[in-house]
Amino acid sequence: MLSLLVILLLSYLVGSIPGSIWTGKLMYGIDVREHGSGNAGATNTFRVLGWKAGWVATIVDMGKGFVAAGLISQIRIDGIPSPPMWDPESFIKMMAGLAAIFGHNFPVFARFKGGKGVNTSGGVLFALTPVSMALTLLVFAITLFATRYVSVASMMAALAFPSIVAIRKYVFNVEYLDGSVLILSLIMMFSILWMHRANVGRLRRGEENRVKSFAFTGGMRGKGELETEDA
Repeated sequence: MLSLLVILLLSYLVGSIPGSIWTGKLMYGIDVREHGSGNAGATNTFRVLGWKAGWVATIVDMGKGFVAAGLISQIRIDGIPSPPMWDPESFIKMMAGLAAIFGHNFPVFARFKGGKGVNTSGGVLFALTPVSMALTLLVFAITLFATRYVSVASMMAALAFPSIVAIRKYVFNVEYLDGSVLILSLIMMFSILWMHRANVGRLRRGEENRVKSFAFTGGMRGKGELETEDA
């Protein structure tokens, strides 16, 4: 039990690293929460600060999930409890991943106001099943290019992953996909959908921001719409 507690605590702390906030402040002296949508996530970082800061924030956020599920989950002090019907290793990786996602959404280092967990979830799932995650990214990309709504693409990806896991496991008999991956990915799906409830409201009202261009741009900062410390 001590191993599980340590894994969950460390995963939460790693997940709490506010990649978008720290990236904006370190690179440009800007708090992304004060601009754009006000969200402390990579999408708003792209919108406010441009592609360089946006990609740094994306890599940090995905890295948090990958480190939690792929590395921190390997800590062993004593035995790891798990439900009898699930593989212990898969179960603990998913638990570590969920702790990191919770940390991203409610970070102790940013007054418990974080992002929506999409990129951190992606990092967790890459550590667990890269093939299923690659297919999920394809769904995300197709939806994004078709609708130009990041929120819609994120929600579609959240819905797609459990479906892809179920099809690969029960239709194509990919044996290494443990049942815990499916069950806990459903928890992640509902978490992402819940965190996007405000986006759903804006979509209904026709107020949701759309991606105007996929070109590398400097965001609001590049357009001179922000006051910066180095200006």
